[in-house]
Amino acid sequence: MVDSSSLKDNPLLATSGLPDFAAIRPEHVVPAVQHLVHDATEKLTEIEQHLQPTWEGSLGKLETLDPPFEYGWKPVGHLFGVLNSDELRAAYETVLPEVVQFGLRASQSEPIYQTLKQLRQGAEWSKLSEAQQRIVTDRIKGAELSGIALTGEKRERFNAIEQELSQLSTEFSNHVLDATKAFSLDITDSADAEGWPSTLRNLAAKSWNGAHPDAVEKATPAQGPWRITLEPPLFTPFMEHCRNGALRETLYRAFVTRASSGELNNDLLIVRFLALRREKALLLGYHNFAEVSLARKMAPSVEAIRKMFTDLRSAAWDAAARDLDDIRALRAEHGVTEPLNVWDVAFWAERLREERYAYTDDELRPYFPFERVLAGLFQLLERLFDVKIHQQTDVSVWHPDVRFYRVHDASGTHIASFYLDPYSRPENKRGGAWMDDCLGRRTTGGHLQLPVAHLVCNQTPPHGDTPSLMSFREVETLFHEMGHGLQHMLTKVDFADCAGINGVEWDAVELPSQFMENWCYHRPTLLSLTGHYQTGEPLPESLFEKIRAAKNFRAGSMTLRQLLFGMTDITLHSDYDPSSSETPHQVNQRLSKQTSVLPLLPEDRSLCSFQHIFSGGYAAGYYSYKWAEILSADAFSAFEEAGLDNPQAIHETGRRFRDTVLALGGSRHPMEVFREFRGREPKVDALLRHSGLGN
Repeated sequence: MVDSSSLKDNPLLATSGLPDFAAIRPEHVVPAVQHLVHDATEKLTEIEQHLQPTWEGSLGKLETLDPPFEYGWKPVGHLFGVLNSDELRAAYETVLPEVVQFGLRASQSEPIYQTLKQLRQGAEWSKLSEAQQRIVTDRIKGAELSGIALTGEKRERFNAIEQELSQLSTEFSNHVLDATKAFSLDITDSADAEGWPSTLRNLAAKSWNGAHPDAVEKATPAQGPWRITLEPPLFTPFMEHCRNGALRETLYRAFVTRASSGELNNDLLIVRFLALRREKALLLGYHNFAEVSLARKMAPSVEAIRKMFTDLRSAAWDAAARDLDDIRALRAEHGVTEPLNVWDVAFWAERLREERYAYTDDELRPYFPFERVLAGLFQLLERLFDVKIHQQTDVSVWHPDVRFYRVHDASGTHIASFYLDPYSRPENKRGGAWMDDCLGRRTTGGHLQLPVAHLVCNQTPPHGDTPSLMSFREVETLFHEMGHGLQHMLTKVDFADCAGINGVEWDAVELPSQFMENWCYHRPTLLSLTGHYQTGEPLPESLFEKIRAAKNFRAGSMTLRQLLFGMTDITLHSDYDPSSSETPHQVNQRLSKQTSVLPLLPEDRSLCSFQHIFSGGYAAGYYSYKWAEILSADAFSAFEEAGLDNPQAIHETGRRFRDTVLALGGSRHPMEVFREFRGREPKVDALLRHSGLGN
C-alpha cells in the first residue's frame, strides 16, 4: 500500500470537476496510480461477493470502479501523448503493468461473468433497454476475449501475453517518437530553398533556432539556415517544394526507414507483436488475430473486407495509373529524362496540381488563419446541430497553446466541453491528430457527468507576428477530429459503456469524422472559414472553384495508398505466420505490387513507424477507414439530396444526424443507427462519386 503522506494534494486523486493538468507532475503518477489500483482491487473483491443477476446488482455496482481511473489514469495517458518527457515515461512504464493487471483481473472475473450470463438468461432481461442489453452482451464478449474461459497455465500465459503486448505498444511508440526527433536535415545553401513557400521557410527557420538556442546569429526565413525534420508540417511541404532531388531522397529515405535501425529498431517488436497476437488468438479458440478483432466489429468476416478492398482497387487502379502517366508527361515537358523515383512523386504531383488548378498551398494559407477557421467551424455546428460553443479561459491546461470550450444546446444548457491542442510540438508531442475522451457521459449517484473531449492536432503553429495559417489539409484534419468529438459530446446515452464513441463498433467509429470533412468542399461553409489574415478578405471565388476542382486530384493514387495500409494490416493478422521465412516487410512489398503503380523502395521499412496497427488500436482494423468512408459518404449524400442550398432542409437533416449517429453512440448496432438516419442500408455509390472514381 502506498504511503498516504505521498498522496496529499495529489491532483490525480481528484474525484470531480476537470483534471488539474497544469498541476500534474511525473512524480504524482506512481503513488496516485498505485493507490487507485490497490483501492479498485479491494472494491472489486467486495463487489464480487455481493453480485446479483440484475442491472443494479451487477453493472450498477461495477460502474463505480471507473470514475477514479478517469481522473487518475486517463490524464497520465493523455500527457504521455502531448507532453512527453523522460520522467513521465519512466513513471508511466512503472505503473502500466499494474493497470494492465487490474484490467485483466476485472475482465477475467468469474463471478462477474457468471452473473452477467445469468442476467442475460433471467427474468429482468426483457425489462432492460436496448442500450443495457448491448452493454451486458458486450461485457460478456469482452470477458471471453479476455480469456475468461482459460484456466491454469493457459490463463497465466494469456495474461503474460497481455502484459507484454502493452509494454511493446509503449516501446514501439517511444521508438517512433525518438526516431522522428533524432533526424534533421540542415539546409544552409539558399539555392536549395528556392521555390519554398513562405510557411515552410518560417517553420524551418524556427525549427533551426529551436535546435540551436545558443547560436549567436539567428536563422531567418529569408536567409536561413533552415532545419527540416520528419514532422508532417515540415516533411510534407519540403517533399512538395524542394527542387533538389538529392535532398528529397535523403529526407524520404529517412522517413520510410524511421525506427528501423540501432537502439530504436522496431523490426523485432513487429515480429513479436504478430507472434503474440497469433498465440493469443489460438488460446481463445480463433484461427488468427483478425478473427479476434472482428468479433466486436461491424464487418462480418475477413472475406468481406477483402471484397471491399478488391472492389475499391478495381475502381482506383486505372485512375492511379493515369495519375502517374500525367506526372511523367509533365516531367518530360520540363526536359527531365531520368527515371521517376518515389521521392519525386510528391514534388511533381504538386507541380501538376499547380499547373492544372493554378494555385499553390501558399496562396491558400493566408486565407485560412486558425481563428477564422475555428469560428467558421463553430458556426457550421450551430447551423447543423443547434449547439453554441464558448471559450472558457480559467481552466487548467497542460500547455499555453491549449484552449478549453463549453458546448451549449439551443436553450443555453451546458451539455459538454472540450480541450483543443492545435499546434505541432515535435519536442514532446506525438505526431498525427486524434480525439480522446477526457470524461465520459455517465449517471452516478443521481448525478449526470457531462462528456469532455480532447481534440489534438499537429498543425502549423504561429510564427512571430504571423498567426497560424492552415493548409487546406490541416483544415480537413480539424474538421475530422471535431467529428469524433461531436459523437463523444452530443451523446444522449447515460450509460458510460455505450455513451459517445464507447461501444461503437470500431469500423463505424470513423463515420462522423469523415462525414465532417465533406463540409470543407461546401461553398458557403468553406467561405465562412476564410478571411485573409492581413486584409480580412474572404477566399476569392476563383480559388474556391480551384479547390473544388482539385478535390479528386490523384484520388486513385490516394485510394490505393490506403488500400496498401489496410491490406498489409489484415494480411499480417490473418494469413501471415510470424515464424515463416517471409518477413512483414516482404508481405508489405508483395501486396504493394497490387496497390502501388510505382514500386516501393526495396529498403522501405514504413511498417516500423506504422503506429496505428502496432501501438494505436487499429490492429486488424485499419480497413475501418475505408469501411466507414462508405458510410460517411452515403450519410453526406443525404444532405445533398435534401439540398445543400436549402438552409431549412440542411437544418432538419442535421438534427436527424445528431439525433441518430451522434446521439445514440454504442447503444444500438451501427447498421441500425445508419438505417434510422438514412432510411436504408449504405451503398458504395456515393463514395465512388465523391472520389471521382464512379462510372
